[in-house]
Amino acid sequence: MKNNRLKYIFPVLFISLLIACSTKKDTFLARNSHALSTKYNILYNGQLGFDKGMKAIEATYTDNFWKLLPVERMQIDESSSDTKTKNPDFQLAETKATKAIQKHSMNIGGREKNSQIDEAYLMLGQARYYDQRFLPALDAFNYILYKYPTSSNINTARIWREKTNMRLGNDELVIKNIYKILKGVKVKKQVYADAHALLAEAFINLEEKDSAITKLKVAEQFTKKNPERARYRFILGQLYQETSKRDSALYFYQSVIDMNRRSERKYVIHAYAKKAQLFDYQNGDSELFVKTYNKLVADRENRPFLDVIYYEMGVFYDKKQDQETALKFYNSSLKRKSKDPYLMASAYRNIGNMYFKKASYTLAAKYYDSTLVKMEPKTREYVYIQKTRKNLDDVIKYEGIAKRNDSIITVVGLPDSARIKYFGDYIAKLKTADEAKRILEEKKKEKMAIIERNSNASGLETLNVPGALPGSPDKTGVPAPPTGKETASVFYFYNPSTVAYGKLQFKKLWGNRIVSGNWRLSNNKSNTSSDDDKSTDVVANDTIKKEVIVEKYTTDFYVKQLPKNKQAVDSIVEERNFSYYQLGLIYKEKFKEYDLASNKLEQLLRNNPEEKLILPSMYNLYKIYEITNPAKAAAMKNEISTRYPTSRYAQIINNNGLDEESASKTPDKEYQKWYKLFQEGQYAEMLSNIDNLINQYSGEEIVSKFELLKANTLGKTKGLVAYKKAIENVAENYPNTEEGKKAQDILTNQIPFLEKRVFTSTDTKNWKILYKIGIKDEKARKIIEDNIKKFLADENFQKLTISFDKYDIDSGFVTIHGIKSEIYANDVAKILKENKKYNLVEYPAIIISSENYSIVQINKNLEAYLAPKTP
Repeated sequence: MKNNRLKYIFPVLFISLLIACSTKKDTFLARNSHALSTKYNILYNGQLGFDKGMKAIEATYTDNFWKLLPVERMQIDESSSDTKTKNPDFQLAETKATKAIQKHSMNIGGREKNSQIDEAYLMLGQARYYDQRFLPALDAFNYILYKYPTSSNINTARIWREKTNMRLGNDELVIKNIYKILKGVKVKKQVYADAHALLAEAFINLEEKDSAITKLKVAEQFTKKNPERARYRFILGQLYQETSKRDSALYFYQSVIDMNRRSERKYVIHAYAKKAQLFDYQNGDSELFVKTYNKLVADRENRPFLDVIYYEMGVFYDKKQDQETALKFYNSSLKRKSKDPYLMASAYRNIGNMYFKKASYTLAAKYYDSTLVKMEPKTREYVYIQKTRKNLDDVIKYEGIAKRNDSIITVVGLPDSARIKYFGDYIAKLKTADEAKRILEEKKKEKMAIIERNSNASGLETLNVPGALPGSPDKTGVPAPPTGKETASVFYFYNPSTVAYGKLQFKKLWGNRIVSGNWRLSNNKSNTSSDDDKSTDVVANDTIKKEVIVEKYTTDFYVKQLPKNKQAVDSIVEERNFSYYQLGLIYKEKFKEYDLASNKLEQLLRNNPEEKLILPSMYNLYKIYEITNPAKAAAMKNEISTRYPTSRYAQIINNNGLDEESASKTPDKEYQKWYKLFQEGQYAEMLSNIDNLINQYSGEEIVSKFELLKANTLGKTKGLVAYKKAIENVAENYPNTEEGKKAQDILTNQIPFLEKRVFTSTDTKNWKILYKIGIKDEKARKIIEDNIKKFLADENFQKLTISFDKYDIDSGFVTIHGIKSEIYANDVAKILKENKKYNLVEYPAIIISSENYSIVQINKNLEAYLAPKTP
């Protein structure tokens, strides 16, 4: 009977299991079976992947403490796609959540019977959110709200939906919906904190910082997580700092510091840094500041953050005008090789500024270069430093010229005895420096040799192992052949480099010795008979008899380089004066360094410069003194009015000598007037007035425009040689202006190409006939043009055209265009000359290809084209 009962138990159990596995049966066993399987199998594994992905985010995310921190730690990738997964861990979590929904969902009668499915949808949405696929994440959260209104996770899902909406840029909608959530139901404290944190971030995005502060305070008060509380307090400090509420900012930064180990260490250190930025240098306790930061440096726990601490100490001493100590701390910060690029950029920038103020422009330029490498491009600060760096090229150039020429002029003015002494002192210093350099190099070589010998000696123990070296004897005493697989030996005599070094050292110590007994004895005959030894003795004797004279150690080497005549010295003086003038303008206009600018211009006036530099220098000094020293400005104004009463500068500073017509002639309007004349081809009038205009506006920015206009006019009238010389003048004298840079570009890229062009005899399909006449010979021009028009009316098969092209300042061409071959051009010229109907026999025709014609117009070398060709 027992066997019969067992026979029926197993089928019943099997059927019960099948019913329990069914997602269509709403039974206690089915509900709990699927819930347990979902929670402890699929979602458990999914949660492991999700947690791993979150740890990856924590590990890779870096806060930029130079900007307002985001409330949520998450780095948004702007180029991310909503369709492709990026993180395999979040992809695993999404896969597990999807599997749980597909296999264990019990949607019976329109209601979900598996209590874990809402958890699956929540994981699905969160995985998509952190994978930055926000639209799919929004779908998952909305599904919970629509299908599971009684879920215990309903408020959490609402918060996550609004977080997703915020990432999609719907900040106003987020604020509206969060207020509804907080008003409608009572939520847990952590959910309440998360909701207010979300509101704070939405208000920050909308630039409503006061509202953000209010909400973030609530989030900080209700959150149960210390890392979140520290972050919220730090952001509150930043918000108060941005709204210029110093005391409140200091309070919240100090509250982060007071959390100590309950906060991540980075928040504590950067809170100290922010407090340092808010330090009151007028009334603050400097001793306490230094004591606090020395304590931070001494704390071993702060070693990963020494770059930040050293930088802030550098800023402190920099603002205290202790440049030496500041430089020490800036360099200490840089040596830590910080992972914060802007911190390093700031240190480089501050050091560059220090060297700039010391007039060490070459060093300043190097530090600005390093700053630009570390700084993010396309920011205002980057553009400003880049511009400063470019301007430093001009400063370095002109400072170098001024320093060099000042030195030359000083030495030239010395008596002969003083000049010899000057160069003697310089040579003595040079010898000392060269000797120190030589000794240093020898020490380096000896040190490297010792290191190499020690490293070789460490491998001698391998000699005790039989067969350790190629060819060394094995246990039987027979040398083993090399196998080709041996590693390189470290034994001294198997290393060619150390053997060569040893031979050299032996020869330096003992000289040339032959292999024999008693080789140490220097009077050994066998040793003196060596040819090598004899050659050494000869060299040694020659060295004793004749000392090699190094030219740079003689005064004649420097004396013969000095300028010999007055013209050369005047040229150096003129170049020096122009450099001082350019430096004054650069410091005034580009850097706003008025003290440096006034020093250069004052020194220029003491150097008795050329007349053309005196008045512009005085005017620029007047403008500087208006800012820095009103008393000096008044004196300079009086001097300009007295010495140059009729000058334009006197009229400007007195503001009483300009009539209506003169007042309307602003530099820009005047330039536009003459530029229009240039376009109209009024080259003669241009050249007769352009120099007066340049002198009239000397010292003003418009001068470079007039100089470039003059160069273009010379190119149109006198050809490439004159044009090149004028362009070189613009590039050299106005390098820091747009016109100077344009001129330099022309010199580099255009003129070399034009200079390479030569006349060609290639038969082209574009020819011209020229009739050269004077610019003012209107009668001849009318005769030629009328007769050509008659010809064109009669026989214009190729649709030819005519024009008048200016050649130089005095002459031009009546030109026939559109001729397809040289033969046809000759025929047309012959008809116009010989046919009495056209009667141009008095005017010789010039047949020329279009390519050669452009060369003639560029170089103004028609005579070279017409000269007889040598066979």
